[in-house]
Amino acid sequence: MAYESFTLDLLEERFGLTLGQSSDLYGDVPVCASGALLTATLKRHLPLIMGKGTEKARSELLIAPILVEAREALGERISFFSGVSFNVDRKSGLHGFCDFIISQDPLVLEIKAPVIALVEAKREDLASGVPQCLAEMIAAQKFNEKRGKPRKTIFGVLTSGTNWRFLQLEGTQATLDLREYPITEIEKILGVLVYMASREEIH
Repeated sequence: MAYESFTLDLLEERFGLTLGQSSDLYGDVPVCASGALLTATLKRHLPLIMGKGTEKARSELLIAPILVEAREALGERISFFSGVSFNVDRKSGLHGFCDFIISQDPLVLEIKAPVIALVEAKREDLASGVPQCLAEMIAAQKFNEKRGKPRKTIFGVLTSGTNWRFLQLEGTQATLDLREYPITEIEKILGVLVYMASREEIH
């Protein structure tokens, strides 16, 4: 099996995961201004995916430009990887492809610890991607620990490009933010991404 094969029950059974929820997990996080280039890019690209865009199209036209903006807001101190394999522990099922992986290491040649966030692109129902994203977050925990760079918190993002939801994982406790952010709240979305990527902490 791979990341997309996991269910919440299997994550609980295999990794002792507990899932909770919050009505507004990142409500206090400040917004981050959207640059003129991103604003223009979203204006041009949104009509191309509305109603018919595939996950790939949404990833390329909406999600990637937003992640680039967050990276630039952080002075390019992070890196992200798109559509890459992340094979951490095949015996446990923690392997497969991830839509986006965000690392706090700026090296863009290969994925290096600490991995801090996983982003899953979904065309429609974001909640359906929760188990897959959580499995990838657990893999990130193990990836970081094996490389001597453990993190207290791993973040997750579920997005259609036009709507965004966030998760976090601390130990075996996962929390799903029930608030869903539309693309019209791009400065809040960027603020949450920058907050996640700039957290300095160890396990």
